[in-house]
Amino acid sequence: MPDQHLRTDWMLRHVVVGPAFRALSRLRVEGREHVPRTGPVIVAANHLSAMDAIIVPLAMGRPTTFLAKSEYFEGAGWRGRLTAGFMERVGTIPVDRSKGRAALLSLDAAQQALEDGRAFAMHPEGTRSPDGRLYRGKTGVARLSLVTGAPVLPCGIIGSDRLQRPGARVPRPAKVVVRFGPLLAPSGYPGGPMAVRSRNLTIDIMKAIQQLSAQEYVDEFSPGPKRVKPER
Repeated sequence: MPDQHLRTDWMLRHVVVGPAFRALSRLRVEGREHVPRTGPVIVAANHLSAMDAIIVPLAMGRPTTFLAKSEYFEGAGWRGRLTAGFMERVGTIPVDRSKGRAALLSLDAAQQALEDGRAFAMHPEGTRSPDGRLYRGKTGVARLSLVTGAPVLPCGIIGSDRLQRPGARVPRPAKVVVRFGPLLAPSGYPGGPMAVRSRNLTIDIMKAIQQLSAQEYVDEFSPGPKRVKPER
């Protein structure tokens, strides 16, 4: 399975998606020296667009697994089957956010991916920003780091919301910048209850993301993206 992920990642990065996407986004990556070349790492990124799931792995330069809504695996027709096939081939882990038990099982799969030495990406906000601001982080990223020992790589994405605006069916040319910051090691948060340690680590993760993305910070959980009619 790891060999399949590597082959698929190479094809997507260098042949199928990468060249066209770089031309469309004029993708610039800063702080690449902070990205571990090998070994487990949790990428914690802000979330502005559905395109972030493509942007982060391209910026990382190594195979990177994401959690994705289970709806992406359940679409009808040829387009739904194509999307589901793509997600499966790049190692995306489905999560049903309406069912707590299913979400826990998905995090178990994420833990396994890290134990296998893979890079794993999550959005601490839990959903896309409705207005471009950075919202309070949930503790799932921190808990995963504290349990597995994998370091957290803060990531700030700038401009992906202009690349594909809400309701747009196709992306449009726009400059995208991805900035990586220094790793946050879970060993820096020893002792005490898990709830306290995970919240303290989450606070530092969100501070690091805010410094990288330069977004206005809102100390409350995101209400989620606004519903917009699809463009015709």
